[in-house]
Amino acid sequence: MSAIQANGLTKIFGRRPQRGVRMLEEGADRATLRKEGLTAAVIDATFDVAPGEIFVVMGLSGSGKSTLIRTVNGLLEPTAGSISIDGQDVTHLSKAGLREVRRTKVSMVFQHFALLPHRTVGENAAYPLQLRGVSKAEREQRAEEALGMVGLGGWGGSLPSELSGGMRQRVGLARALAAGTDVLLMDEAFSALDPLIRKEMQDQLLELQSELGKTILFITHDLNEAMRLGDRIAMMRDGRIVQVGTAEQILNEPANDYVAQFVADVDRSRVLTASAVMERPAAVIGVESGPKAAHKLLREHQVPALIVTGRNRRLEGVVWEDDVANAVKQGADTLPLGGEGAIRVTPDTPLIELLGDAAASRAPLAVVDENDRLLGVIPRVTLLSALSVPDGENGVAGGEPARAGGDDSDTVLDTAGAN
Repeated sequence: MSAIQANGLTKIFGRRPQRGVRMLEEGADRATLRKEGLTAAVIDATFDVAPGEIFVVMGLSGSGKSTLIRTVNGLLEPTAGSISIDGQDVTHLSKAGLREVRRTKVSMVFQHFALLPHRTVGENAAYPLQLRGVSKAEREQRAEEALGMVGLGGWGGSLPSELSGGMRQRVGLARALAAGTDVLLMDEAFSALDPLIRKEMQDQLLELQSELGKTILFITHDLNEAMRLGDRIAMMRDGRIVQVGTAEQILNEPANDYVAQFVADVDRSRVLTASAVMERPAAVIGVESGPKAAHKLLREHQVPALIVTGRNRRLEGVVWEDDVANAVKQGADTLPLGGEGAIRVTPDTPLIELLGDAAASRAPLAVVDENDRLLGVIPRVTLLSALSVPDGENGVAGGEPARAGGDDSDTVLDTAGAN
């Protein structure tokens, strides 16, 4: 079951919003609605967020992303469509029902902190628990624990005015954590911070997420932030979601020219990982095979080296053409594995961290899992190609230019060769 699910979500502002819905169904665009005094902020948004996922909604100013999150939180009632949280349809709940959802299921982290200035840091962190009627001793304990999680242990007695902007945002995050809800909604939560503090907060969020596994709906206008944080990203334009996918999918398979232009300036080396660019090796040989079999395989595939694997595709190393030829001449029975081997990397290693290894190794980089099983290889030419912007991503057809701030389970590699 999805933690958050939106189906056909539409929000139109104006005196006759239902008329706007009918106009959209008949093919009208936003400009046509504006002539009728209607503003279509969100149009037919459908998506789901899995439990424990960071789902980022990304878009420029006016794209509808902030209206979307306010609709999810019940601050705005949708004109059409529905929202479910943890399987409960919250679209038309009473005010009391919405308050209960916010108290028990959903917490919000705002862009401008929304702290109560005359309450201490600890009291701010504990405030949602106070509203819920939690005893003073318990809420103080939970607030203290939450402040410790975000690096503010010992600051509970201070006032917000005594804290830096980054620290105040940490209080806002601690308040959401102290509430104990499974879902966090974060609306441009880090955009008011200086770049260095912003990165620290991103690091903090990722670290907390690895420990707590919250479901997070995160709104941002910064594409680099979206690609750094998001398990999946929804790209919005003019009120519509135009693509949903992982950072790698959006970079490598943009749905249209608008998305392609948006991602054109992204630092691909920091977004793409080894699993996104690895490929099946040209030739693999089993460790039990002999030099003659290796020599034959080298000639057949016209490659300078072979990847050697053992049982269950465990990586054993690399054998090189010259070493194999010498082993054949000497009548050896085993593969000459003593020379230069393969450098191992994990599937989630960013490409920027592979450049030094690729430059230092003649052999392709070997991508292995936690059990040292071979998943794929990355030749140097493949790595360099992946870092270049694909053709066709430097222009937008029919739209304004936009500027912006996996798993490999299907890969099967067979051992080859026989004595």
